Amino acid sequence: MMMELHATPQEVMRGVEALQEFARAAGVPEKVIFSLALALEECASNVVNHAYQCDAEQTLHVTLQHLGHSFVIELRDRGPAFDPLQTAAPNFEADLEEREIGGLGIALARHYLDDLHYSRVHDENVLRLTKLLPSA
Repeated sequence: MMMELHATPQEVMRGVEALQEFARAAGVPEKVIFSLALALEECASNVVNHAYQCDAEQTLHVTLQHLGHSFVIELRDRGPAFDPLQTAAPNFEADLEEREIGGLGIALARHYLDDLHYSRVHDENVLRLTKLLPSA
């Protein structure tokens, strides 16, 4: 399934809802759907807020694939080259007042997913998120 989303929070949520419907129709367990939805929301929101600065004229492309043993989300955007996987993990030990803002989305995706891969293809950022599915 492929979607084009405009760079708005509402469009991100439209993408999350489409993912949930697609995954349910494929028989993906609800616990896994939660993980996938959270990862998509966090990563797509980063594109909207940081790469596109909430410019609704900009678009990102999301591809969803149920491959039997895994579920893959691929996000593509034409924002400035940026590898979110190179960001430092948040310091959860620091007091809230001392913590840097940001970085939680990728930390959550790393926690809930099995593989994250970034590449720059031509003039696009490509972030591929993979969740291995439990055996039936």
